[in-house]
Amino acid sequence: MTGPAEDRRRLFEARMGLARQLERGGVVLSGALIEGFLNVPRHVFVPRFFRRDGTTFRPWGMDDDPDAWTTAVYQDDSLITELDGVHAEDAEARAMTGVPTSSSTAPSLMADMLDALDVRKGSRVLEIGTGSGYNAALLSWLAGDAHVTTVDTSERLISLARARLADLGLRPETRRADGAAGAADRAPFDRIVATCSVRRVPAAWFEQCAPGGVMVVPIRGALAGGMIARLTKLPDGSAAGHVLHTPAAFMPLLSGPPPGAVAPPSEGGARRDSELSGSVLDNWTFSFFAQLHMTSTTVRAYENRDGAHLTTLHDPGDGSTARVADHRPGGPGSGSTVVTSGPRDLWAEIERAHDAWLRLNRPRREWFTISATPREQTLAFRAPDGRVHRWAL
Repeated sequence: MTGPAEDRRRLFEARMGLARQLERGGVVLSGALIEGFLNVPRHVFVPRFFRRDGTTFRPWGMDDDPDAWTTAVYQDDSLITELDGVHAEDAEARAMTGVPTSSSTAPSLMADMLDALDVRKGSRVLEIGTGSGYNAALLSWLAGDAHVTTVDTSERLISLARARLADLGLRPETRRADGAAGAADRAPFDRIVATCSVRRVPAAWFEQCAPGGVMVVPIRGALAGGMIARLTKLPDGSAAGHVLHTPAAFMPLLSGPPPGAVAPPSEGGARRDSELSGSVLDNWTFSFFAQLHMTSTTVRAYENRDGAHLTTLHDPGDGSTARVADHRPGGPGSGSTVVTSGPRDLWAEIERAHDAWLRLNRPRREWFTISATPREQTLAFRAPDGRVHRWAL
């Protein structure tokens, strides 16, 4: 057994270790931001979280193993705090299955986004997605808690975060609200940051961002390899900026109707071979580019069946479906068999996107710029030959 003094020493040393790890990372961080990670404890906000155990999850906390728990909390990893709406602190001590619905983001990704946000003392900040409250605490450290507003759709998450922020002497405006609507009564904001992903930047965020203000927003659709856009609000009400180098797969903003489901398998359909494996969509260097060539309503599911990768794409907008089964090890070639139905060949769209990606020499995220209004949002890439390629989000 360890005493309170030993626990405090262990936790402080772990926090220092995390700050040193972030300092050695791929982004040069400001001194104020490093001080934030040194002074704001993460463990306060994640006393229990779900650990993966094969295909299941188990709630786990300090009482289970203080040293291992401390190491896990201050590793540069995301921590799942909610599963299918059940918070780790409310879960029974048993293995569970389900879909993660809230988490504490990996600190290095938080640091990248906060660095891009460029929060200063007195900045009026809106955070979309309170989650555990850890990011709101860092924002309060940087801007001053009176200047921070954080919203989430979950009353349970809000109440836990509010209490833990108060334990640290921080009292930002913390409220349950639809993140897409922002917080109009607290606007305008100098900085807006989302800790959830959107397909397009909601109109309310444009309206509530002050001219010259900065928005840092994860953007993704059906594929995991999303992107993070850094936008500056321009005097005419539009916004422009660039994409950060860091891939991101944030959970989607919970607002409006849920996305459509992948269609169940059907017996019919046209069959053909493809040189492209369905697993190419798991390559985060390509998947963000592939997403630009998919309709906003297209959804994806995938599994490993008898050792072979199986991807299904479905667009409920017109009923098109493509099922892509990789050739088994030792089978004919390294490609896949494709079965399509509906008016469009969805896999042909991915094949064309892959060909374009290779012709452009596999462009990185950070080489893209973004321009946006509430109505039109466009990603652009200028090739070495001077030609500008554009895609609507």
